[in-house]
Amino acid sequence: MTDNHRPDRPEHPPAASTVEEAFSVEKEIDLSQKSYSQGQLVRRRFFRHRGAMASLILLLFIAGIAFTSIGYGIIPGWWGKTFYDAGAAVDGGRPTMQLWPFQIGEHPFGQDTIGKDYFALTMRGTQRSLIVAFTVGLLSTLVGTLIGAIAGFFRGWVEAILMRVTDLFIIIPLLVLAAVLGKMAGGGIWSLALVLSLVSWTGLARLVRGEVLSLREREFVTAAEAIGTGSGRIIFKHILPNTIGTIIVSATLTIAATILLESALSFLGYGVRPPDTSLGLLISQYQNAFQTRPWLFWWPGLFILGIALSVNFLGDGLRDAFDPRQNRTAD
Repeated sequence: MTDNHRPDRPEHPPAASTVEEAFSVEKEIDLSQKSYSQGQLVRRRFFRHRGAMASLILLLFIAGIAFTSIGYGIIPGWWGKTFYDAGAAVDGGRPTMQLWPFQIGEHPFGQDTIGKDYFALTMRGTQRSLIVAFTVGLLSTLVGTLIGAIAGFFRGWVEAILMRVTDLFIIIPLLVLAAVLGKMAGGGIWSLALVLSLVSWTGLARLVRGEVLSLREREFVTAAEAIGTGSGRIIFKHILPNTIGTIIVSATLTIAATILLESALSFLGYGVRPPDTSLGLLISQYQNAFQTRPWLFWWPGLFILGIALSVNFLGDGLRDAFDPRQNRTAD
């Protein structure tokens, strides 16, 4: 038997065109795997997080209606009543809004004890609470990031001093410290935001310090030091961009915690004070009306709950988006 008739050799070898077609199909499949940058992956994960998207829509809706309804600064208001004008209570101050048949009425959230429109009061309180929360979130994030980065990068006596100061703030109960400083601030909204910023940065400082200690030993930092790059440039251009996920998530959680902290301080009388108002102050002022006129208690409570939950879910979505252990094949 000759070699041409061996049973283990195929009688009809595949044509060259068939092999080329199979290779081209595999090549097309490989090329179809689109490559994304880290920023694009984060955005795709975040926008696919249903809870975060629903929370973002809710938060934007609350902020939009709060700042446009009664106006703020250069933003004109479309609601015809103000939060400081009193009048005669209509129908005992009950809310005029009803779901079926749907109608808003003259006072959708009702009126308070002296006839003020409670929708305008609630919107004013929401404005003040949002301003305090986001100001504290921004300032405390800047302070915590700076202190944590300096402590983690320079180490030694610099780290020892900064971390002992951080520990000093941590061991004092947050509500007690905020109440004392809030009393000294006098109830102004910006002074209150500054005071709360001074007591809300400690957790982020410890997180950033831990991240910087880990990144400090990486090869790209060693290479930057070898070519004579300054410490400031290494921190802000090379190290902190790699901790942006931790920083952003912590900032959202700080905002949510500040909403509750400001509400608690205003409820105790150490936050925003009359004639201005906030959501916590509204609950404090009308807590005794819970049995007779519950709408005076429920409306600000619902807005506090909506803001806190939406910001928390946004934090969860950002945490999942920045988590490097996510399955990249699903992107």
